[in-house]
Amino acid sequence: MIGAIAGDIIGSAYEWHQIKSISFELFSPRSQFTDDTVLTVAVADCILNGKEYAATFREYGRRYPHAGYGGNFRVWLWSDNPKPYNSFGNGSAMRVSPVGFAFSSLDAVLREAERSAAVTHNHPEGIKGAQAVAAAIFLAGQGESKDRIRDYIEKISGYNLRRTLDEIRPSYSFDETCPGSVPESIIAFLESESYEDAVRKAVSLGGDADTMACIAGGIAQAYYGEIPAGIVKRVREILDPPLLAVVDRFERSCQLSAISHQRSDDRGRGGPKADG
Repeated sequence: MIGAIAGDIIGSAYEWHQIKSISFELFSPRSQFTDDTVLTVAVADCILNGKEYAATFREYGRRYPHAGYGGNFRVWLWSDNPKPYNSFGNGSAMRVSPVGFAFSSLDAVLREAERSAAVTHNHPEGIKGAQAVAAAIFLAGQGESKDRIRDYIEKISGYNLRRTLDEIRPSYSFDETCPGSVPESIIAFLESESYEDAVRKAVSLGGDADTMACIAGGIAQAYYGEIPAGIVKRVREILDPPLLAVVDRFERSCQLSAISHQRSDDRGRGGPKADG
């Protein structure tokens, strides 16, 4: 999930300084992790440790109170009796990437994405946005083609993913809803040629740059499998150590799970077996 976090940090410098170009400095003095990262790590913590989403979001949000949360989420965060507030903002989609990496079937990914969204974003569009991003990450990690990913996400979401960035960019502006930013973020990935290219293209739309780059970056990591070492190094320097510790544990857990699944597949095909 560090691909999503890197996208957040890179995009953070351009959230309120929008640009319409892929030519920009990846890191600057304004680069920082935001609520996208904090809540993405919270989702990973829930998956690793079986925690409840609402309580964990409140734990992390209160630990990092100045990370840039939306107004409704801030009210929910400090409420004595927090309830879902029917949001269809892109907050449900920005934090969901660990779900796409951690679960071993598409059905499980869709169910868990809904669970992670519904504690705050229980509007159908809020749930749909989270499911679309998580499913794209899962399919990308399974080695599916971009055409297959596009077709499936269009089928479950109704999003129009046939537009091009050149068509979208001229009139696109800041939009923090799922319907107004998730499809565009996925298109940035679909048109990309590498992880870095996906993040640059998401930022270049001139919208909610940190969240859009977070979404595109998560999918791109799953698809391309590699993030430039210089980006990873800078992100690790910027992340608060407790957040980084969860990221490292989550990524180790996913790697071990992938090895286990590969061994199971090998046994099923009559291939190499583990010792003993």
